[in-house]
Amino acid sequence: MITNFRRFSKSKFGTGIVASFFILILAGFAIGDIRNFGSGNIGFGMGSSTLAKVGDQQVLETEMSDAMQKRLQEVRRQRPEADYATIAGDFDTLLDSLIDQRALLAFADKYGIHLSKRLIDGEIAQIPQTKGLNGKFSDQSYRQFLAQQRLTDAEVRTLISGSLLQRVILTPVATNARVSVGMAMPYASMLLESREGEAAAVPVESFRGGLKPTDADLQRYYAANRGRYMVPEQRTIRIARIGPELVSGVAPSDQEIAAYYNANQATYGAKETRSISQAVVPDQATANAIAVKAKAGTALSATASANAATSSLKDQTRQAYAAVAGDKAAAAVFSAPSGAIVGPLQSDFGWAVVKVDGVTKIGGKSLAEARSEIAAKLTADKRKQAIEDVVDKVQNSVDGGNNFTETAATNKIPVTTTPLVTAAGTTRTDAAYKLPPELAAALKTGFEIAPNDPPEIVTLPNSQGYAMVSPAEVVAAAPAPLANIRDRVAEDWIIGQALLRARAAATRIAARASQGVSVAQAIKELGIALPATRPMAARRLQLAEANGQIAPPMQLLFSLTEGKSRMVADSNGRGFFVVKATKITPGNALLQPGLVSRMQSELQDALSQDYAQEFIAAVRADMKVKRNEAAIKTVKQRITASGG
Repeated sequence: MITNFRRFSKSKFGTGIVASFFILILAGFAIGDIRNFGSGNIGFGMGSSTLAKVGDQQVLETEMSDAMQKRLQEVRRQRPEADYATIAGDFDTLLDSLIDQRALLAFADKYGIHLSKRLIDGEIAQIPQTKGLNGKFSDQSYRQFLAQQRLTDAEVRTLISGSLLQRVILTPVATNARVSVGMAMPYASMLLESREGEAAAVPVESFRGGLKPTDADLQRYYAANRGRYMVPEQRTIRIARIGPELVSGVAPSDQEIAAYYNANQATYGAKETRSISQAVVPDQATANAIAVKAKAGTALSATASANAATSSLKDQTRQAYAAVAGDKAAAAVFSAPSGAIVGPLQSDFGWAVVKVDGVTKIGGKSLAEARSEIAAKLTADKRKQAIEDVVDKVQNSVDGGNNFTETAATNKIPVTTTPLVTAAGTTRTDAAYKLPPELAAALKTGFEIAPNDPPEIVTLPNSQGYAMVSPAEVVAAAPAPLANIRDRVAEDWIIGQALLRARAAATRIAARASQGVSVAQAIKELGIALPATRPMAARRLQLAEANGQIAPPMQLLFSLTEGKSRMVADSNGRGFFVVKATKITPGNALLQPGLVSRMQSELQDALSQDYAQEFIAAVRADMKVKRNEAAIKTVKQRITASGG
C-alpha cells in the first residue's frame, strides 16, 4: 500500500498524477484499429480476436501483438539477441495496461466526460517534432512525425485522449491526500530507529577445494542448464555492394565538360563593371552637339546644356545599367573601350551621351582553369546516376523472379559472404572479425528476411551506395556443444557445488549465532577459515536516504529481531553473508518534528498513488471488464512461442 515508505523513496507525485500501469502505453505503443475517444465501437462482441471488453471499448489481438512488438524493439536496444520468449513475462502487464486505458475511456464515455477536438489539437501542437522552423505547428512536420513513429493521426489522438483523461479524472481523486500527525508519527519514529550488529562473509572461493567433476557430472549439469549455454541464431549473409567502386570507370567526356562550362558562364565567366558619366537631353540635335564637344576632349559636364540631366554611375553591371537605360543602350556602352564617348543613344528618358570612365574586370576562369573542378562535379553526378541505374536494374531483376546469385551475376556485381555471424555482427570462430560499420543496415536486413525470401536492397550510410542482401545459411539458436565449452561448464559446475557448500556453512553459522553466541564464535566452532567478522551500525533513516543503493547485509540487519541471525546471498554471486542484530534502539520522533512533517508529505504522495490505483480498480468493476481468457491464452502462446 504505502509503497514510498516501504521503499524509502522520496519521489514527488505532483498534480499531474499518472497511474503507474499507464506508463508503457503512454510511452508510445502503436495501438492499431482504435477509434477516437467517444466513438463507442457499438455492436462488437467477444469474438476470437477480442481479448477483453470494457463497456463499448475492446482490446483486440492485433493491438496486443503491436504492444509486444514495440516492447521487443525497446528491449533489443540493450539486448540485440532478445526474442519474444525473453519478454514473455511482460505480456500480462501490457494487457492490463491496455484494459485499464479502455476502462477509463469507457468510464468517461458513460458519464459524459468529453474531450474536445480543439483540446487534443492543442496537445498535438505542443509535441516538439510537430513544429516547423518558425517554432509553430506545421502540418508537414506532423506528417513526418507520424511516419517516423509509425503511428496514424487516430492512434496519436487516442493516446493523447488517454493521457488527458488521466489528468481530468485521476487528478481530483488523487491529489490533496491528508495525513495526520498521529499517522505519520510511528513511521517517523521508525526512521530514527538505530541498530548494531555484526556480519561475516562466507565466500564461495573458500569451498572450491577438492571439487573435480566427472564426465557424468558434466553431462548432467550441461543437460540441466542448457539455457545458460545458448548460442544466438547465426547466419552467413551474402552482400552485393552497389557502390562507387562499381562505376569507377564512369567519367565525363571533353564535350560534356565544355558544354557545362558554356552553360554556366555566370559561375565561370569574368564579371565586368563600368563607371560611366552621362548627359540626357530631350532632343537628338542637342545630344549631337554634346557628343561632338565631348569627343573633342571637353568634359561631359561642361558640354551639357541647361536642360540636360547629368549623372555619374559607379561600378555598374550590364544588367543594372540595362534596367535604367534599356538593353540597346547597355549593349553599346558595355561594348565600348574605356574612355570612349558613346551616343547619342535613344533611351526611355530621352537622348543620352555616355562616357565610359573606367572598366573593371573581376575573376573568371578559362575552360582550362575550370576543367578539373567541372570534371570532378560531373564525375560525381554521372557515377551517382550510374549507381542509381544499376540499382534499378537489380530491383527489376529481383521483381522479375531472379534470385540473389542470378541477379548479381547478370549485373556483374561482386559478392561478399560473411562467416557465420550473430545479429550483433560477431562470429564465434574469430574474435578479431569485425563487420564494416557501413554494413550495419545490411546485417540487420539479413537477419530479418528468410533464406527463401527475395533479396532486398538497402541504402548504405554516408553516400556509400547500396547493397543487395540475402541470407545464405541460417543456424538456429541452440546450446553450444559440450565438447566446445567443456572448460566453461566444468568451472560452472565447480562454482555451483562450492555455492552449495557455502550456503550450508552459512546456514549453520546463522543458526548457531541465533542461539546466543557471536558470529565469530559460530565460525570458530564450525572449523572453517573465513574472513574476520565486521561490526555494523546504522539508522533506518540512512537506508531511506540511500535511494535503494543498500548492501544486502545492511538490508538484512533491519529485518532481524534483536539477538537473531540469518544469512543472505551476495548480490554478485560471490557467496553469502551471515548477519546478526546485536542491539536495537527505538527512535522518538517527538525530538525531531521536522521529520514528522517530512513523513506526512511522503505518506501523502504514497496515498495519492494508492487512491489512483484504487479508483482505477473501481472503474474496472463499474465498467464490468470482461476478459476472454481462452483467446488471451492462445494469443500469449502464439506470440511468445512463435515470434509474434
